Amino acid sequence: MIDNKSIGLIVFAHGSRVSAANEAVRQVAREASSQAGISRYCTAFLELAEPSLLDAVEALAADGVKQMLVTPYFLTMGRHLTEDLPRILGEIKAKHPDLQLVASPPLDGHPQLAGILAERARVLIAEATQEG
Repeated sequence: MIDNKSIGLIVFAHGSRVSAANEAVRQVAREASSQAGISRYCTAFLELAEPSLLDAVEALAADGVKQMLVTPYFLTMGRHLTEDLPRILGEIKAKHPDLQLVASPPLDGHPQLAGILAERARVLIAEATQEG
C-alpha cells in the first residue's frame, strides 16, 4: 500500500437505477484501489446513485486525503467527461482550493481493452461449441 495517507482514489461512474449495477462499480473500486495500493477510496456517481463526486471528495477530505485521483468508469470521451466532469471538478476546486484533484482518461484507448473484448468473444465461442 502507498504509505502516503493523503492520497485517495475516486472511481466516478454514471450511476444507475439498478442497485446491482451501482454495487458492481463499488466492487471495481474496491479491487482497483487494492491493486493500486491505495487504501483510501470511494465511488462517486454523476446521477441516479450516491454519493455524488462532491460528497465523495468531501468524505475523503474529512479523512485527511489531500490528493484525489478521479478515475472515470466510462468507456469513451462523451459529454459527461468533456463537459460534466470538468465543470464538477471546477466547482469542487473552487470550494476546496487546498485539495489536489486530477482525472484520468476514460477506459477507451487502454491497451488491455481489446484483450478484454477478445476474451469475452472466446468465452461465447466456447459456450456455443459446448452447446452444439
